[in-house]
Amino acid sequence: MAIVDVTLPNIGDFSEVGVIEVLVAKGDHVKHEQSLITVESDKASMEIPSPEEGVIEEILVKLGDKVSEGSLIMRLSVEARPDKVLPTTAPLDKVVPSKQPPTVTDHFDCDLLVIGGGPGGYSAAFRAADLGMKVMLIERYASLGGVCLNVGCIPSKALLHVAAVSDEAQRLAKHGIRFGRPEFELDGLRDWKQSVIKKLTGGLASMAKARKVEHVQGRAVFVSPHAIEVDEHDGSKRNISFAKAIIAAGSEAIQLPFLHEDPRVVNSTGALELPLIPERMLIIGGGIIGLEMGTVYSS
Repeated sequence: MAIVDVTLPNIGDFSEVGVIEVLVAKGDHVKHEQSLITVESDKASMEIPSPEEGVIEEILVKLGDKVSEGSLIMRLSVEARPDKVLPTTAPLDKVVPSKQPPTVTDHFDCDLLVIGGGPGGYSAAFRAADLGMKVMLIERYASLGGVCLNVGCIPSKALLHVAAVSDEAQRLAKHGIRFGRPEFELDGLRDWKQSVIKKLTGGLASMAKARKVEHVQGRAVFVSPHAIEVDEHDGSKRNISFAKAIIAAGSEAIQLPFLHEDPRVVNSTGALELPLIPERMLIIGGGIIGLEMGTVYSS
C-alpha cells in the first residue's frame, strides 16, 4: 500500500475558500472522482473529487477551514503500483485499441452540452471544462445562476440580512442602546439586492469565460440523440451537436389553480421584487421560501 497526499486542485481564480461540507470519514473506501469535500467561494460552491481510489487514512480539514490551491486536505491509502509497466508479449497486429469516447474533432460541436445555468448546470459545466472537455451551456436568461442566484436563495438571503440587522438594532434597547425606528426605502433596498445579484452572476460569467465554457442564451429542444435546436434570444435558431448532455433545467414557481389573477397575489419571485410593504399578508406554504419571505416582510 502507498500513501497519497490529496491537495486542493486548481479551481479557478480563488484563494482562501471555505470548507462547507466534509463528505467522507476516516476509514471510508472512496472511488476515483468521488467527492471528498465541498468548498464555497463568494460566487459558487464546488465539490472536490478524489484523484484516486483508496481508503481515507487521514482528514486534515474540518468545517469552516479556509483552503487554497495546493492545500493538503486528506491522505489516501492506495494500492502500490509498479514503477515500470512491462511490455506486452502479444503481437502488435493482435492488440485491439481501446474504445475512446467521442471528441469534438470527430463530428460534434462539443464534448458536453449542459442545459440550464443554475447551480447544478454551471457546476457541472465548470468541472467538465476543468477536466479538459469542450463545454457549451444553454441558458434561457442572459445571466447564469438560475433561480438560486437571480430570484431565489441569494436575493432572499440578502433581504434576510437586512431584516436581521434591523431586528438586532431594535433589540439593543434592552442593553441600553436605543435607535430610532428604522425606515425602509424600498428603491434603495431593491438596488442593493440587485447589486448583490449582479456581483455573483458577473462572477459566474467570468468563471465561464476563464474556462472557455460557451454560454448560449435560448431554449433548447432535442432533435436527435446527439443534437439540439436552440431558439436563441434574438429569434434565430441554431443547431448544436454534442457527445454527451446534462439536463439541469431547474424549476419555477407554479400558478395555484384555485387563486384568481389579482395584483395582490404574488409568487416568490414577485415577493422578492418588494412591490410594497402591506399591513397584512397571508403566505401559502410553510417551506423555506415561505418562512424566509414571512421573516423579511414581518421585519
